[in-house]
Amino acid sequence: MTRSRLRWFSVEVGATAIIIALLWAYTSSNESYAVAPLGDVLEAFRATWLFEHVGSDVVPSLVRMTLGYAAAIAIGVAGGFLLGSSAVVNAVASPVVGFLRSIPAAALLPPAIVLFGIGGGTKVAVIAFVCCWPIMLNTSDGVRELDSTMLATARVYGIRGLQRFRLVVLPAVSPRIFAGMRTSLSIAILLLVTSEMIASTNGIGYFVFQAQQQFSVDDMWAGVLLLGLLGFTLNLAFGAVERRVLHWNARDDRSK
Repeated sequence: MTRSRLRWFSVEVGATAIIIALLWAYTSSNESYAVAPLGDVLEAFRATWLFEHVGSDVVPSLVRMTLGYAAAIAIGVAGGFLLGSSAVVNAVASPVVGFLRSIPAAALLPPAIVLFGIGGGTKVAVIAFVCCWPIMLNTSDGVRELDSTMLATARVYGIRGLQRFRLVVLPAVSPRIFAGMRTSLSIAILLLVTSEMIASTNGIGYFVFQAQQQFSVDDMWAGVLLLGLLGFTLNLAFGAVERRVLHWNARDDRSK
């Protein structure tokens, strides 16, 4: 670890420790019934999520989010290449895409419940539908912005068809695809929690909602803490995958 990276790491650790200490002091002295002491929240977190409700709530939530997110990636990338590669298709589909992506996610839940019930299919369908648009639009923009000189050079060297797509087009568009995927990942977590609160019999969102309904404040905040840790961990994992796949395009401003 370089000196610059070590300095940034020390700042992050120190800032986190200060924030935790301030939260501990504030929640311990706050007399509101809605604010649980941080120590009680951590105890509820240990008792609830290590590991009593992992199989009954955490695993179903992760499965739903993974399936919906994977479907969104497949639909978004395929649709983005189709829109970006054909001006005619883009002109025909743009009004439809603009209309569909403008529908609020919350408005999709009632018809999704009617179509798929309150099972896992509802959450997967809603996540896939809403999360595919950032990926699709970023992909189509990336395809349209391909460097004409680069494509001409590939053509001169006889790189065509699938070989051109694999060696030239896909690497050039990949940064835009990953940008859309990062945006969609945050949306997927939000939609998962919302859908589980409205239409579910298990899952992290369902647990948090039930704890709130039963005035179990410690458990409610423990669920919120789990969601924050889950989102943080998923973003770290996504960043690691992105740096590995796009290592040729990675820039670390902290090393400057």
